[in-house]
Amino acid sequence: MAPIQTAAELRQALAGASTPRACTCALGACAGWESLAEYRWETRQMTQVATLRDPAIEEPTLEERHPNGTRYESPDAPIAVQFFPYNRCDVWHCALCNRHLLRYTEFGGYNVDHRVRVLAPDNIID
Repeated sequence: MAPIQTAAELRQALAGASTPRACTCALGACAGWESLAEYRWETRQMTQVATLRDPAIEEPTLEERHPNGTRYESPDAPIAVQFFPYNRCDVWHCALCNRHLLRYTEFGGYNVDHRVRVLAPDNIID
């Protein structure tokens, strides 16, 4: 699977997707980045459809992009493909609600934290 590297590529990957429905599964809304214990990840209904991780880059940047003063956890924070944490994400599709979700794993010392955010096309920027 070739990595998505631009906002245009990400928008194109989502083009023609079915209209999302409200999620009633264990994932919940996930409007901003949320920690999601592995037992809440609904493996049977999820399909990985893309990756934003470029395997040629050993250590992607930790720089974030917030041109409108948002923060990492803000539901309206921009989705900037080449910036943290998006440059470490995979894109998943939920068969039950038709939503696309971004997922990455945060590592810190002995802590492993899976994080999930709904992929809102209106938030995608360059």
